[in-house]
Amino acid sequence: MDDIYRWNAINDPLFGFLEDRTKSKKYGRRIPYIRFGAPVYSILFMFCWFPLVDINNDVALFFNFLIILYAFDTIYTIIGLITYSLPAEMAISSKARAGIMIFSSIFSGLALLITFLLPTLLLTGESSPPVDVFLTAMVIIGIACGIILFISSYYLKENKYTQLEEPLGYWTSLIETFKNKSFLIFEVSNFCFTIAQYILTTSVFYYIGFVLMVEGILSMVPLLIFFVVIFAFTVVYNKILGKYELKKVYFLILLMTGLSFIVFFFIGWKFISAILGMVLLGIGFSGYFMTGQLMMADVIDYDEIRTKKRRETSYSGVNALLTKPAVSIAPWLFLTIIAVFGFDNEAATQTPDAQLGIMIGFTIIPAVLILIAALVIKFFPLSGPKWKEQKMELQRIHAEKEKAYLEHLKKEGKI
Repeated sequence: MDDIYRWNAINDPLFGFLEDRTKSKKYGRRIPYIRFGAPVYSILFMFCWFPLVDINNDVALFFNFLIILYAFDTIYTIIGLITYSLPAEMAISSKARAGIMIFSSIFSGLALLITFLLPTLLLTGESSPPVDVFLTAMVIIGIACGIILFISSYYLKENKYTQLEEPLGYWTSLIETFKNKSFLIFEVSNFCFTIAQYILTTSVFYYIGFVLMVEGILSMVPLLIFFVVIFAFTVVYNKILGKYELKKVYFLILLMTGLSFIVFFFIGWKFISAILGMVLLGIGFSGYFMTGQLMMADVIDYDEIRTKKRRETSYSGVNALLTKPAVSIAPWLFLTIIAVFGFDNEAATQTPDAQLGIMIGFTIIPAVLILIAALVIKFFPLSGPKWKEQKMELQRIHAEKEKAYLEHLKKEGKI
């Protein structure tokens, strides 16, 4: 995995930079990567589960998996950088972007729910179905995702006027990105939350299995409630974002989520009260899924004010680079904590000390991280009357760029 992260250190900012420099007169900057990358994405995903070499040859299997993993990670980066930054490109106000994020949050939540349910239903338990059933499910998912990506490319809206801009050079682009104070502050906050988020996804099955000690269909109930609440509250946050400043809403979401984890530590020892804890966490994570990308969109808006360039995927690439280590830190941190408290990998039932370690890793550590994220975001500068004026000015600049682009098309006889 360390090799993959080294590759990410290259490909995340590199592809973000290249996507911002793309100038396809027919398709634009974003659409060709999604439309023509969709079948590649689908095929490489399926190859992750079906080796192209002799399965009895361990060396060949290793290199097969390594090559496919690098290839899939590359196409995942190419498409993911665009989808992450689309709200920033498709709209300019937080209210309009929040309307887009309703759909993003719902479908992202559904995808995350499927990643929890499928392995649990198809790969665990004494009555789990044959592996062929799991592999068939992976083929179906790969084909379905490719089709969805391909079709969606026909409905994307992007700003064609950006093709008239002279893009920054690679190193200049990186330097300007790190000179953006609002970006650095958001990244520190986002890094802390990302660790907490991946601790949650790592530890939730330890919590359900060894603290609540439930299994089968009953073990899915807390997760289903968590995701139902996420879906339900997207509409609520959409209305809130239409009335209140984004920074304030984001700060309150982080504060509430951090406190919810602390409450969970005290009430989450029994199944019934754990349901309430999952509701509280679902409310918090629903808000984060709605507002996290909106905060990054404001960072990108401010960059355009500074540099006069529109660089959505450049920021997505550096953001991906900086947050990737959190994906490894989260499970390491949780597993280290439960080991200190005496967790036994071979035991079906854990000691009270081990259960306490699971609860600390599952609730207290994420609470501390998210409260730090909330504290850091207090220094985020993009708020208040001055920022509102700058956003209005940015809308005017975009209108002028659109007008100049139309004039350009007229001169070329395109319209």
